[in-house]
Amino acid sequence: MRAGILGVGHYVPEQVMTNHAFEETLETSNEWILARTGIRERRIAGEDTDTSDLAAHASIEAIEHAGIGVEDIDMILVATGTADYDGFPSVACLVQEKIKARQVPALDVSAACAGFTYAMVVAKQFIETGTYRHVLVIGAEKVSKKLDWTDRNTAILFGDGAGAIIMGPVSEDKGILSFDLGADGTGAEQLFIKDYLRMNGREVYKFAVRQMPKSIHQVVEKAGLNLSEIDLFIPHQANSRIIEEAANKLGVTKDRFSMTLDRYANTCAATIPLSLKEEINSGRLKSGDVVVMVGFGAGLTWGSVAMIWGK
Repeated sequence: MRAGILGVGHYVPEQVMTNHAFEETLETSNEWILARTGIRERRIAGEDTDTSDLAAHASIEAIEHAGIGVEDIDMILVATGTADYDGFPSVACLVQEKIKARQVPALDVSAACAGFTYAMVVAKQFIETGTYRHVLVIGAEKVSKKLDWTDRNTAILFGDGAGAIIMGPVSEDKGILSFDLGADGTGAEQLFIKDYLRMNGREVYKFAVRQMPKSIHQVVEKAGLNLSEIDLFIPHQANSRIIEEAANKLGVTKDRFSMTLDRYANTCAATIPLSLKEEINSGRLKSGDVVVMVGFGAGLTWGSVAMIWGK
C-alpha cells in the first residue's frame, strides 16, 4: 500500500495588507520589500479569527475535494507554530470539534516551517501500515499575532493562512516515493517565538540556501530519480531570493518552482499546502506529475517529500 494525497484545500483571510501599509510605520517602502523578498502583499486574520478557524476552513475544502465525509477521517495532524493557546489544547483538537469529526486521534506537529512535510511523513506511516485509511493533514498559522510590528526585519515577511490535505491509500503508480527529514538544534536560537517572533535573518538565509538544495538532492536520489524528471518543486515560501539561489545551485530553472509568496508572504507551515492548492487550481499540477515539496525553518528543521501526483 502506498500513501498519497486524495484531496487538497486552502483558506486565507479576506483582509489584504500590501507593502504600502508599512511605509507609514516603518522605515521601508514597497519597492524595498519587493526587491529583497519578492513579497507584494499578505493576508491578515482579524482578532476574532484564530489558527484553528483557518485550519477548519481549509479542512472542509480538502474533505470535499477528496470526495469523502467528515466521518471518514481517522486521524488529524496539524503543523503549526502559532496555536490558539500557549501550551494546550492542540489546534488539532479544536479543529476536530469545529468540523465535527469523530473522536479520532488529534495532535499538533511542531517543526516550524518544515512541519507540514513532517506531518505528511507521520501520516504516511499510519496509512501504509494499514492502521488508518484517511488522515487529515493541515498546515495553519496566524503568525500576525506573534509579530512585533515595529521590527522591520520580521514584520514585513509573514502572513496568515492555512492549507489541508487528505492522505490515504493510492494506486501503486502514484503517491509518496521518498522523504528526507532532519534537524540541527544548534541553530535553535536563530529563529524562535518567545512573546514575539525573533529571527537572525542572515543566519537563517545561509541555512536555507544550503539545506534546501541538499535535501532536494537527497529525496530525489532516494526516489531513484534525476532532477530532470521532477515536473514541479513546491518549496517553503520564505523569500524569493532563497528559492532562486536554490534553483541555481540545483541547475534547475526557477520556473519549475512554485512561487506564491508574492500574494501570501511567509505563512510558515501553511506555505506548502497553500502553494499546492494554487498549482492544482491553475492546472499546472496534473495526474502523473512528479512533485517535490521541501520545507525548512526554526529548529533548525528541514523536510522533503517526493511523490507522483494523483490517486
